[in-house]
Amino acid sequence: MILIIDDDNSIRLSLGLLLKRAGHEVAYASSPDEALSKIRERAFSLILMDMNYTSSTSGQEGIELLTKTKIFQPDTPVILITAWGSIDLAVEGMKAGAYDFITKPWNNHVLLQRVETAISLNSPSAPDPEAFDRCGIIGNDPRLADLLDTVRRIAPTDAPVLILGENGTGKEMIANAIHANSKRRRNPLVMVNLGGISQSLFESEMFGHAKGAFTGAVADRKGRFEMADKGTIFLDEIGDLDMSCQVKLLRVLQQHTFEPLGDSRPRKTDIRVVCATNADLTAMVADRTFREDLFYRINLITLRLPALRERPDDIPLLVRHFAELAAKPLGRVPEISADAMEFLTRLPYPGNIRQLKNMVDRAVLIGGPRLERKDFDSGQPTESPSAATASAATLDGMEKAAIADALEKQDGNYTKAARMLGITRQTLYRRMEKYGLK
Repeated sequence: MILIIDDDNSIRLSLGLLLKRAGHEVAYASSPDEALSKIRERAFSLILMDMNYTSSTSGQEGIELLTKTKIFQPDTPVILITAWGSIDLAVEGMKAGAYDFITKPWNNHVLLQRVETAISLNSPSAPDPEAFDRCGIIGNDPRLADLLDTVRRIAPTDAPVLILGENGTGKEMIANAIHANSKRRRNPLVMVNLGGISQSLFESEMFGHAKGAFTGAVADRKGRFEMADKGTIFLDEIGDLDMSCQVKLLRVLQQHTFEPLGDSRPRKTDIRVVCATNADLTAMVADRTFREDLFYRINLITLRLPALRERPDDIPLLVRHFAELAAKPLGRVPEISADAMEFLTRLPYPGNIRQLKNMVDRAVLIGGPRLERKDFDSGQPTESPSAATASAATLDGMEKAAIADALEKQDGNYTKAARMLGITRQTLYRRMEKYGLK
């Protein structure tokens, strides 16, 4: 049973008709007092709640009703209904415990999607572990197992997902697993690195353009949102997105429509959104460098990937896997000595899995039928005296020592040092700033 709370009779009836056609039972309340009476009487699978009432134009009556609702039914998902101009009020509601928000006028298809997602996440059926596609994700670490169990449960829904983790931890592979186990798996998964799109090209890349929209636009071009229609769009490095572009992205995620450059006709898009970043978005929201309303729109489900140094027991599995992949073209799979494997499990890996893969690929190419420590040690940050001292202190100290060692070996060349560590230049700059390295 879904409870619809709105003091506008026409809105109550239109929402009720829409939900009944989708197979749901509905109940109605026209005021906060009537709503609380019904909420005390019985449990609901979902509540659709208007935030603005004629008796209180500020929206505070809606916030008070939400707060009381969460006291009586803390586990019931509440979707807020508000006007586009009252997004700040919706964000306040999300902080107070609301599950999601939609804006008037709403899109019926989008509203039903969010209702179904909220209900299914609140009462998930037991998934079949055998039917889950790990998409090549290697590891048995308990934290990784818990994360994959969450992926297994949320993948069949359309819930937006935010993947957090350091560079090289496998955020793109998790996005692949979400899509591959979703209802949208037969439709496109479109990968977008927002960190590589400049502000001036954002609209053309994401929304497309019409012929003649600007100098050099010699033909119509589809944008990434149109390419991802009926599928999933993966927005990597969302923390690097410019503030002006964040507004444009929010409108698409909220309204599920966009306009290509040079074309005034709105295009509809039906997509699931998965975002990823290694940035601290909460701190960026506090610093006003990331929009709070966009933050709440993309992080309904948050997945945090452990760094490779936090799952050392998985390193031997990954080493053997990468060695087999690298050895296929050579027609031989090398043996890896115990000393080499022990050495590999003790490294700090600032570049995480990506760095480990680079090390194994290089060792297989230059080594013989049996790989020793020296095959992995060559050209890599080693446990020099400074690193050995650091390893006795903290993981941050180990990482700082590894970066300093790489910079020294590459004579201060940032590009080569980043490649040697298996990370991007941008990540190298951030780590250098973090540790005060010049």
